[in-house]
Amino acid sequence: MNMAPTSAPAQEPRWLTDEEQRVWRSYIEAATLLEDHLDRQLQRDAGMPHIYYGLLVKLAESPRRRLRMTELARHAKITRSRLSHAVARLEKNGWVRREDCPSDKRGQFAVLTDEGYEVLSRTAPGHVAAVRHAVFERLSPAQQKSLGEIMRIIAEGLQPSEAGADLPWLR
Repeated sequence: MNMAPTSAPAQEPRWLTDEEQRVWRSYIEAATLLEDHLDRQLQRDAGMPHIYYGLLVKLAESPRRRLRMTELARHAKITRSRLSHAVARLEKNGWVRREDCPSDKRGQFAVLTDEGYEVLSRTAPGHVAAVRHAVFERLSPAQQKSLGEIMRIIAEGLQPSEAGADLPWLR
């Protein structure tokens, strides 16, 4: 249902067509259900939300399993405040530790501990199975390729490169 205002403003918004509305709502529903599905799987298997798993993966893929906090926030597409809270929880579990940056006294590194790497190693097979079942087994190879291209276009459009861009990891 389009929520057109009762009195027309100076410039009428470009409302979504019925088909655009169907596509948008399908996307929102699928994204919400997928995130919930992955969160429940990771909570059950490792006692962590999906966002924490993504942070551990990024650290595991980084040289010496360490990354500057600002870079980790950029990769996770979250605010520095949210990252700081997440890393504090991961530190409490013994899965990550922070180290001061020797070249920049204000900077810090997040470092994946051996215990964190073990948790990730044990959790990864179940997570990959959940992703495969929820997404890839439902799509043909052509649909998978299209989905990847579409998501890449959307992500690139929402990450302007000009100075002063309002992006989560810059807040």
